[in-house]
Amino acid sequence: MVITLDAELEAAVKIAAEKQGESPESLVVTALRRRYLPFVPRDEWERQLLLIGTDCGVSLTDEALSSEGIYE
Repeated sequence: MVITLDAELEAAVKIAAEKQGESPESLVVTALRRRYLPFVPRDEWERQLLLIGTDCGVSLTDEALSSEGIYE
């Protein structure tokens, strides 16, 4: 499969890959794997963790969890 990126996205991928010390191709493949392949637990602990986890849909920002953010 060949995917053509526009100039803006290609530049963003190159910058992110450089920051992480890997090739742009490797970064994109890793991102696609995380997005589209299911997580397979490696042991019983991970299986149990997946059973008790709940998807709440959103995660709070660090600012929302700070002492100032809690009281706002």
